Amino acid sequence: MPSPVKLTQYSHGAGCGCKIAPDNLAHLLKSNLPKLPTGRLVVGNDDNDDAAVFDLGDGRGIISTTDFFMPIVDDPFHFGQIAAANALSDIYAMGGQPLMAIAIFGWPVDTLPLDVGQQVIEGGRETCHRAGVHLAGGHSIDAPEPIFGLAATGIVPLQHLKQNSNAQVGDQLFLSKGLGVGVLTTAEKKGLLSTQHQDLAIQSMLKLNRVGADLATLPGVTAMTDVTGFGLLGHLLELCRGSHVAAQLDMTAVPLLDPCVIDYRDRGAIPGGCTRNWRSYGKEVGNATLGEQQLLCDPQTSGGLLIAVRPNAQTAVSKMLADAGDYRHPIGRVITHKHGQARVEITH
Repeated sequence: MPSPVKLTQYSHGAGCGCKIAPDNLAHLLKSNLPKLPTGRLVVGNDDNDDAAVFDLGDGRGIISTTDFFMPIVDDPFHFGQIAAANALSDIYAMGGQPLMAIAIFGWPVDTLPLDVGQQVIEGGRETCHRAGVHLAGGHSIDAPEPIFGLAATGIVPLQHLKQNSNAQVGDQLFLSKGLGVGVLTTAEKKGLLSTQHQDLAIQSMLKLNRVGADLATLPGVTAMTDVTGFGLLGHLLELCRGSHVAAQLDMTAVPLLDPCVIDYRDRGAIPGGCTRNWRSYGKEVGNATLGEQQLLCDPQTSGGLLIAVRPNAQTAVSKMLADAGDYRHPIGRVITHKHGQARVEITH
């Protein structure tokens, strides 16, 4: 029986919307220490990629990542499922397969029943089972707000490793899931969400991005990342900065989870993360209306994969996405940056 507890009432943030804004994060990551030699570290944090990768020396790389947050839905089992799917997405975005995961769990033991916390962990375990991996351990603390996520380990043939820093001018851009998670979950917190729309965001967030491991085998896929708390624009700009390119985004082709997302946005269901995201990187975006800003900056939790693809691989990528039940049409293209500036231009 579902728990009557509404978890979102016990946290000030929600899902990936509680991520620290990109400009603040850049400040936090500043360091005066000299860099260590990279050695067999193939991917670190230089380009804000999805995970770290260590060369095993036999043609394979170990992928290491972590992701956790506060509740984005009220149901504890769904919260656990979604948080786990979101964490495993980083492995798939690098072109890898997950090997195992350990839990990160914070619980207000004097405020919320332990049985509810057990449902959160069980939801995470269910997602790991769907991914074919063990939830093999973890660490828990008594915390003022509920927190759940994973530290996940994966593996990838280094020839198939995908990063967010190798996009090329002329690439087509694909997005595997529609936008609107932040808008819909905010609508629910505001009491605006109708019964017929209650599962739209949940079903999207529950879906694993396992198609990323298959896409990585295609030589024409040049770069890949997942879209989470910084919104589509934020993660696209990270791809552009890392690849020293710019992008054009066709607003008419950007998918939404459902047309109702527009209605809820217009009724005021705007996540706070939208404003923080636009403040951080809006100066690098051209020709976006206010309504488009709110959709493109919408923090996604367990969002889709953003994929840069050579034109000659577009058909193969489109078919692979369609076979996985994902959005299959290009949403833009990679262009030459001007004056060394990573930038996204919105077209209509």
